[in-house]
Amino acid sequence: MMVVVSYDVSTSDPEGQARLRRVAKVCRDYGQRVQFSVFECSVDPAQWAFFRDKLLKRIDPAKDSLRFYFLGANWRRRVEHVGAKKSIDPDEPLVV
Repeated sequence: MMVVVSYDVSTSDPEGQARLRRVAKVCRDYGQRVQFSVFECSVDPAQWAFFRDKLLKRIDPAKDSLRFYFLGANWRRRVEHVGAKKSIDPDEPLVV
């Protein structure tokens, strides 16, 4: 399933800057960055549970926020991209 994860982490103090880096690193492990604080993540239900838990442990709910948008398996019909930064299809083979 495709999940879009967006986050807003307060960076008004050094601890917030560290939380921001940790949240971004976890998101990079599961998906691709499509905007500064937005990631598209292709995960199965077990991966999703683990991923979500990792994110929740890294934020301060009093200062930060996470938003999850569930696009499901037919996400290609629900996403339109215009402009720079061509995206990578996470379901296609990646040749390096």
